[in-house]
Amino acid sequence: MQKEISILDLFQKLFHNFNARAMKDATLSFKKHLDDGGKMFLAMGGAMSSAQMGITLASMIKEGKIHAISCTGANLEESVFRLVAHNSYKDYPDYRYFTKEDDEAILNRGERRVTDTSIPEEEAFRVVEPIILKRWKDAEAKGQRFFPHEYFYQLLLSDDLKDKYEGNPEHCWLLEAAKKNLPIVVPGWEDSTLGNIFAGYCKAGEVKPTVMKVGIEYMMYLYDQYQELSAGGPGLGFFQIGGGISGDFPICVVPSIKYDLKKPVRPWGYFCQISDSTTSYGSYSGATPNEKITWDKLTKETPMFVIESDATIVAPLMFEAILDRYTLTEK
Repeated sequence: MQKEISILDLFQKLFHNFNARAMKDATLSFKKHLDDGGKMFLAMGGAMSSAQMGITLASMIKEGKIHAISCTGANLEESVFRLVAHNSYKDYPDYRYFTKEDDEAILNRGERRVTDTSIPEEEAFRVVEPIILKRWKDAEAKGQRFFPHEYFYQLLLSDDLKDKYEGNPEHCWLLEAAKKNLPIVVPGWEDSTLGNIFAGYCKAGEVKPTVMKVGIEYMMYLYDQYQELSAGGPGLGFFQIGGGISGDFPICVVPSIKYDLKKPVRPWGYFCQISDSTTSYGSYSGATPNEKITWDKLTKETPMFVIESDATIVAPLMFEAILDRYTLTEK
């Protein structure tokens, strides 16, 4: 006899200890948080857009399972690069055996390798660059200023790129976020390819730096977004992929509202971090969630999870379990 089971059912059937148990428990708690009327904030480091996280993340946004995002400038732009240059990406499954000469050959072909794939410069960077430069110059001419993600929203919601799509638009998480006008913060945006390109144009005098809103303004923006998103149910949860500024920056909004603005604020209602970084003293990866209690970011009641594994495996599985859009046949 055969029966249909969901991916979440499979989690409960197979995953009982160690990282598998942490993934299962974090997923069940994530789902409960949403079912109880809470919302979820995603902090995304690493190279998740190049790893095609959009295949599942776009659906999470579309289905109302992710309500705000903090990401690196690289993840922001690489979601668009995948959309416009998908067919021109190259995969290198044997990258572990590359020599320096192999990587030099990749450079000379105009590719930028990210582990086992590469971003094609001409088809990605150089396609988007003149189009977004026009947006920056138009903003300056009109005396306007926007956040980095808002310029991308303008591009994606216009016809500027539509004839250049090589990827599946349903797999572009930033496009789905633009459709919903999802709140996004991009701390340290300057640390990205288009951030460097923007700095170059500013240095050359072609556009003024003032057309771009910056990190402090992102925190001011996040103050209001956090208070609104945390108002209902168990509040706003924090789901973190990787370490670094994309996680460190937004999680500080709670103590900043409390101590700097001196306003009442709800604590984060859920916390989960996926990272394969080696735990070491003094590093971000060495900070267990309960350490955040001492910084007034989490409380002893906050559901907390750490999954020490590869986010390119764990996050899509968790997202698919929460989306519940596939079933499996079990004998």
